[in-house]
Amino acid sequence: MRLPNTAHTSLPWRIHELTRDFRLEDVWALPTPGGPDDFPRLVQQFASGDPSQSSSGAARTLWALRLKVGELLGWDAPEAGLGSRVPTLRDRLPADLRDAPSGPDFDALPATSLYLLEDEWAAEAANRTMHGVMHLGWVPDETGCYRAQMAVLVKPNGLFGTAYMAAIRPFRHLVFYPAVMRQIERQWRARAGDSTPAHA
Repeated sequence: MRLPNTAHTSLPWRIHELTRDFRLEDVWALPTPGGPDDFPRLVQQFASGDPSQSSSGAARTLWALRLKVGELLGWDAPEAGLGSRVPTLRDRLPADLRDAPSGPDFDALPATSLYLLEDEWAAEAANRTMHGVMHLGWVPDETGCYRAQMAVLVKPNGLFGTAYMAAIRPFRHLVFYPAVMRQIERQWRARAGDSTPAHA
């Protein structure tokens, strides 16, 4: 479920210190209810994810199309990424975050962990179109349970990047993210040993 931007901006996440020049693109509530100690399991699930293996044919097709276009046009070449076209946000980390665990390596996604805290994780990626940050937070509710929320922050690469982000927004919101949410819920329930069917 999409959330208002204030669901992210109103909380004292450390990522705010690093992304003042980024735009908040999306905020989503994730279907991953849990307890106070379940956040590392969620982080590992995200890091091991592979969009090319999505159970949604439409999401797999969109991901494959994006990879093919990126390959043909050189959007994802090493010189377009972190440490080349843009500096990594690790250069902005204050001392305490620099000394904290950076987080897990990604199995399939072209992203790099920035830092991992007990209730917050951030990772970054960059290509010819944008420099982006994925942020996960572990949020308590009034009942004592916890839920996750994901924020996506971007810095488009000029007019081209701005136009690209605007062009793919409907596909992200209508096809890709809904499929990702269903996949996340299925995997979360499976790893928790919960056989309750995920929402369609």
